[in-house]
Amino acid sequence: MDCRIGVPKIEDNAISLVLTDPPYFLDGMDSNWDTEKLKSRVKDGVIGSLPVGMKFSTQQGQELHKFLRPMAKEWIRVLRPGGFCLVFSQNRLVHRTAIALEDAGFEIRDIMVWRYEGQAKAFTQEHFVRKRKISEQEKKRLIHKLGGRKTPQLKPQGEMIVLAQAPREGTFVDNWDKWKTGLIDVQNPLVNPDQFPGTVIPVKKTRERYGHMTAKPVYLLQHLIRIFSAPKALVLDPFAGSGSTGVAAKREGRNFIGYEIEHEMAQSAQERIEDTL
Repeated sequence: MDCRIGVPKIEDNAISLVLTDPPYFLDGMDSNWDTEKLKSRVKDGVIGSLPVGMKFSTQQGQELHKFLRPMAKEWIRVLRPGGFCLVFSQNRLVHRTAIALEDAGFEIRDIMVWRYEGQAKAFTQEHFVRKRKISEQEKKRLIHKLGGRKTPQLKPQGEMIVLAQAPREGTFVDNWDKWKTGLIDVQNPLVNPDQFPGTVIPVKKTRERYGHMTAKPVYLLQHLIRIFSAPKALVLDPFAGSGSTGVAAKREGRNFIGYEIEHEMAQSAQERIEDTL
C-alpha cells in the first residue's frame, strides 16, 4: 500500500517511533520509484552513466520537501507526544528533510551520521578532454592545467539521519509517565556498547540487500530502536522496502507496522519479518 493512503488510517497517538528511509529524490529515486527500472540503470553507484548524485538540480530539494511535508504532518499526528521521528537523508538534501519535518511541527533535536566506508566516485576530466576535436597540443595543455582534478565528490563516509521529536506533554517525567516516549535509553547501546551513544554511528554497509537498492543494516536499525523507543512500543516505517526496520523491531521486542508500495517487495518483506526469530 502507498503510505500516503495507509498512514492516514492510523489512529492519533498510536505510534511510539517513526524510523524510515524515504526516497532521496535523486535521479529516478523519487515518488515514482520503480525498482526494476532503477536496477537496469544502476551499476556500482552509477545512474544513467553519471555517478549517483551528479545529476544535480536545485529542483530535487524542492520536490523532496513538497513530497515529505504532508507526510510529516501525518507522522506527527500518529506519534505519541514526545515520540521520536528518525529519517535517513541524502547528505546534500538533509536540510530539506529537516525543514519538512519542522514545518509539520516537529522539533529538530539533532543530526546523526551513519558512518561507513564508501567508494570514491569522483570523475577525472582527462577522458572528456581527449574526446574533444582539438589538437593534441591543446589537449596536453588542458590536461596539464587540470592537474588531475576531479568532479566535486568526496569519498562518501556516512549518511545523515534527522532526529526529530514530537512536542511533549508537560515535563519529560510527566510525558514518559503517560506515554513512555520522549526519553532515550543509553544503558545498553548495540553499537560501541562500552561508550555513551553518540551522533556518529559506525556500522558497516550490509552486503545482503534482499532485492532493495538502499537497504540499511539491521544492526544499525536495532541500535536506533533500542535507544529511541521502549520495549513493546509500536514502530512505524512508511517506506518499509525490504523490511529491515520490521526485522530490527522484532529482534528488539517491539511491534511494527510498515508500508511498501511495490507488491513483490512488500510480500518479500512480510515473509522476511515473519521468519525473524
